[in-house]
Amino acid sequence: MKTAYLCYCRDSRQAREIRQAELQQHLEYIESIMEQVLVAGALRDENDAVTGSVLIYDTDDREHALRLLKNDPYFTAGVWSDYDCKKMRLAAGQWIGGRGW
Repeated sequence: MKTAYLCYCRDSRQAREIRQAELQQHLEYIESIMEQVLVAGALRDENDAVTGSVLIYDTDDREHALRLLKNDPYFTAGVWSDYDCKKMRLAAGQWIGGRGW
């Protein structure tokens, strides 16, 4: 089965202002690594306020996933207060083309 790294990032208290200031640089960075990103997006609460981000990188190498995350302008500018990156086996679903067994 294919593996990937899922990074769950929680927003800092200053994230709202920083996100706006760094949005264009962040989007340009994501575009530059698009072939290494399976999915990326903002997490929102019930009131539609952004509370964090999830990025799933197409790699089985944790250090590579961390480099991709840490080079993101949102990371370097302090949008995220903390993060957790975990290896994940892509077992089933539309994104992986059905099932992996």
